[in-house]
Amino acid sequence: MLAPMVSERVERQAIVIGSGFGGLAAAVRLGARGYRVTVLEKLDAPGGRAYVHRQDGFTFDAGPTVVTAPFLFEELWSLCGKRMDDEIDMRPVTPFYRVRFDDGSHFDYTGDPAAMRREVERFSPGDVEGYERFVRTSEAIFRVGFEQLAHVPFGSWSSMLRIVPEMIKLESYRTVYGLVSKHVRDERLRQVFSFHPLLVGGNPFSTTSIYSLIAFLERKWGVHFPMGGTGALVGGLVGLIEGQGGTVRCNAPVRRITVAGRRVTGVELEDGERLAADVVVSNADAAWTYRNLVPPEARRTWTDARIDRARYSMSLFVWYFGTKRKYENVAHHTILLGPRYRELLADIFERKILAEDFSLYLHRPTATDPSLAPAGCDAFYVLSPVPHQQSGVDWSVQAERYRKKIEAYLERTVMPGLSGALATSRLLTPLDFESRLNSFRGAAFSFEPVLTQSAFFRPHNRSEDLEGLYLVGAGTHPGAGMPGVLSSARVLDSVVPDAR
Repeated sequence: MLAPMVSERVERQAIVIGSGFGGLAAAVRLGARGYRVTVLEKLDAPGGRAYVHRQDGFTFDAGPTVVTAPFLFEELWSLCGKRMDDEIDMRPVTPFYRVRFDDGSHFDYTGDPAAMRREVERFSPGDVEGYERFVRTSEAIFRVGFEQLAHVPFGSWSSMLRIVPEMIKLESYRTVYGLVSKHVRDERLRQVFSFHPLLVGGNPFSTTSIYSLIAFLERKWGVHFPMGGTGALVGGLVGLIEGQGGTVRCNAPVRRITVAGRRVTGVELEDGERLAADVVVSNADAAWTYRNLVPPEARRTWTDARIDRARYSMSLFVWYFGTKRKYENVAHHTILLGPRYRELLADIFERKILAEDFSLYLHRPTATDPSLAPAGCDAFYVLSPVPHQQSGVDWSVQAERYRKKIEAYLERTVMPGLSGALATSRLLTPLDFESRLNSFRGAAFSFEPVLTQSAFFRPHNRSEDLEGLYLVGAGTHPGAGMPGVLSSARVLDSVVPDAR
């Protein structure tokens, strides 16, 4: 008598293109649902925009540095049966930001309601009540925009239409600056409470007021920094993936996504190697994914013409540097606002010209973790929003001139003696975003977060064009920033079929 045939379960394969936080989070979530996951990274180390530079004894996190919703990371460890706290030492940062105005005055932005009222009163006593109204409005937007919608896929018109009444009620047709101005009269305070969209690639004067939820999100969970830098989070996520049986392959740039009919079949690498997969998730820039990885004949929605017509975020000029001395008076996160606000943002986003003035974000991680620099030294990066590559700026010529201007400004304002204290230095320009990080037009945050490019109107988490293709990261729903890209991976739980 013949023995009954035993069918072996075929393990379903998933490929993730790109190892930024969105891609790593997607890999963990897919691995927890039974997929055998391979993460493919173009660079020589994981992280994408969260790459880590080590130079002359200094450690520089290349990109994201503000952790505002740590529970999204904790969820990933929990999916693997572990506790993040056992591996990652997350420290609260206060003030969240020190906002310095061009006249030398500053506002310490914290999560302490009483301290915030005092700061507002110090600048404009008549705006305290309006500030409180703004916080309540931010909370109401948060309850809908983050808690209810951030992890929900917008794959159909009906899904978008269902939220329209709520969005109108919450005045999402206003811009962030417009909503702040409705409640606060003092121009300096309007700047303090409207700069947040710049952290996710948006102009406060055109970004939908949905992004005002960031103010309450920060108050609810605080601002944090992991000891060892955000690179410690990257390393921890890679460990989770490998613990699930997955693989993270670096120096593995993808040439194209392979397709049969209307379905993806896997990817082909630059060296010609082909990898088959049931599911392909792209954490690469969304516009770049469709423009360069998906064959034109397989694209009905995200055609070259539509990609060209879209609006893109600004880019960034980032100077990483170490000093031979410490600057104890510089906070962990400092926003240095220049002499112009609305006009400078118009230069960056609308006119796309490199202005002579600037506003800056100065990051001093050694304020929290001294181990990121040699003893007695400090590590920094300073970031300047600049127009993306449609500006025509030749950064191979302009980069050092621009860096020197920033150095002189920092030396004149918050870092006396900087030029004589430099120990090491490196740059990241829009050209690097375009060529090294494969960002379309060198935009640092993909599609600009205006209302007509939000939710249903962004590239969908489940591709409109190809079965088996999914997107995570800044260019898809819900958008840029660490909470945004981690939430985009959460959306996959709703749209990717179970492997088991």
